[in-house]
Amino acid sequence: MDETETLPPPADDERDVDIYGEDGAVRSSYLARVGAAIADRDVLFLRSHVGKLHQSELGHVLEALQSEQRAALIELLGDEFDFAALTEVDEAVRLEIVDAMPNQQIAEAVQDLDSDDAVYILEDLDQEDRDEILAQLPFTERVRLRRSLGYPEETAGRRMQTEFVAVPPFWTVGQTIDYMRNNADLPESFSQIFVIDPMFRLLGAIDLDRILRAGRDSKIDEIMHETRHAIPATMDQEEAAQIFEQYDLLSAAVVDENERLVGVLTIENIVDVIQEEAEEDIMRLGGVGDEELSDSVLSTSRSRTPWLVVNLFTAFLSASIIGLFDGTIQQMVALAVLMPIVASMGGNAATQTMTVTVRALATRDMDIYNAGRIIRREASVGLINGMVFAVLIGMVAGFWFQNAELGGIIASAMIINMMAAALGGILIPLLLDKFGADPAISSAVFVTTVTDVVGFFSFLGLATWWFRLA
Repeated sequence: MDETETLPPPADDERDVDIYGEDGAVRSSYLARVGAAIADRDVLFLRSHVGKLHQSELGHVLEALQSEQRAALIELLGDEFDFAALTEVDEAVRLEIVDAMPNQQIAEAVQDLDSDDAVYILEDLDQEDRDEILAQLPFTERVRLRRSLGYPEETAGRRMQTEFVAVPPFWTVGQTIDYMRNNADLPESFSQIFVIDPMFRLLGAIDLDRILRAGRDSKIDEIMHETRHAIPATMDQEEAAQIFEQYDLLSAAVVDENERLVGVLTIENIVDVIQEEAEEDIMRLGGVGDEELSDSVLSTSRSRTPWLVVNLFTAFLSASIIGLFDGTIQQMVALAVLMPIVASMGGNAATQTMTVTVRALATRDMDIYNAGRIIRREASVGLINGMVFAVLIGMVAGFWFQNAELGGIIASAMIINMMAAALGGILIPLLLDKFGADPAISSAVFVTTVTDVVGFFSFLGLATWWFRLA
């Protein structure tokens, strides 16, 4: 059978295939069957079992396949391949797939996508390829995409949809309904109609339920409401997400510097933003930045190196503190056994406080008005935890080495370091944020250095003083 020949539709049981296992990953048996179908060029199976998947499911399948299998699958699916699935895969996988496609094929596929999905795919391409693809698009669509791509990355202008419904204020409800019924270029789904003047400046908005309840002769300007939460196109996407969360929005108008309507952000866009920002914050806390599992070994190594270098220098600082007390350690070996406990407990306590602080800064739960109260709260938590673990560790150390005085020394050092951990875990992110640095990236290495230095110095210093070991 010719691969391009029209095939019979798949049976219902072929469409409804659960591709995921209990662990949430694509089933290995399903991948094996798809791989075999690709090898056998079984177009019927692929179009019925893969071509009908939701874009997110297809994206997961693409990520799970080998590189050569992806290219073959897309070729065999032909027009059945949902190009929107490329918005669901890692950047490295997406670039690999798109780079293997001719620009004409990409241009044809982009025309069938929502503008936000099209921008998501085009923004990662080289400028030359991007310009060549845009040149093949219809004029109106080309202008819209160029405008979105002209905004900085991670701004509302980059994430917005340029498909929306806008009407003048003097129209009636009947005219608006007829316009929507007869217009083939409406968005697939929308919840608001925007009201604009002849210069496309935003005047207000109307919810669809309001349109349905109003009479056909009602004027738009009589039933519209003021748009209080219009989002500037240059606003950071995380700030836009916070506005959606604060005001429980389903959609919001996006305006340029002249208050002209240029697009709309929907809750779907914002869910993607929230997921991206959460993943980004988690990665930054680990000092790995924007890294994907599909990145090459060399690329991954390169991205992790900078903060490892910084950590190396701070480790030398901690080692130099220990070096100050080398004579003390030689006289009492038990100190070398116990001092990692002090540093480790302080490091873990500081990481807990730092994580809470970084999250509070990211969600704007912490500001100048409540910072003092939160600092006092964390200091109190550090003191209480320090006293609890001081008693526990002091008893263990005293019993272990048959030396009650040593137990008292490590207990005292534990209280000091837990307090330092609490204060460092909150003050260091606050200071970094104040000076414009990203606390999610920078905090961890400095916080752990503080707890190591304070822990070693307090424990070894107290032991030197008490036992007169200098």
